[in-house]
Amino acid sequence: MSESLVVCEVDGDLVKKLRDFRFRKETNNAAIIMKIDKDRQLVILDEEHEDISPDDLKDELPERQPRFIVYSYKYQHDDGRVSYPLCFIFSSPVGCKPEQQMMYAGSKNKLVQTVELTKVFEIRNTEDLTEEWLREKLGFFR
Repeated sequence: MSESLVVCEVDGDLVKKLRDFRFRKETNNAAIIMKIDKDRQLVILDEEHEDISPDDLKDELPERQPRFIVYSYKYQHDDGRVSYPLCFIFSSPVGCKPEQQMMYAGSKNKLVQTVELTKVFEIRNTEDLTEEWLREKLGFFR
């Protein structure tokens, strides 16, 4: 029996929330965590967080279930400039059920296109989500 690749739709209310999030005026770190409603085959809002560090964010992620995160991060450049990149992080921990991993992996690109993000990262272990890891990843986008 082979699983066919499922590409889930993105909830309309979530799309609006993500668009509003993209143009937010606040200068603190913030995150929108999303999950897939398997029965409805729909990407939906899981949690929202304001003023959350990468280290605190990793504590909010389930250790054995995938999640999509859109993270607004206050990035202090080496030359003193400050920017607020919007990062898409796909958390796909080792030990997830294969059908869950396939559903998330199949839906990732559609979600990234829907929210029009270019800084797309993946973690396989929630412990990897640290300030140092994120700064290293963002360093490639100077």
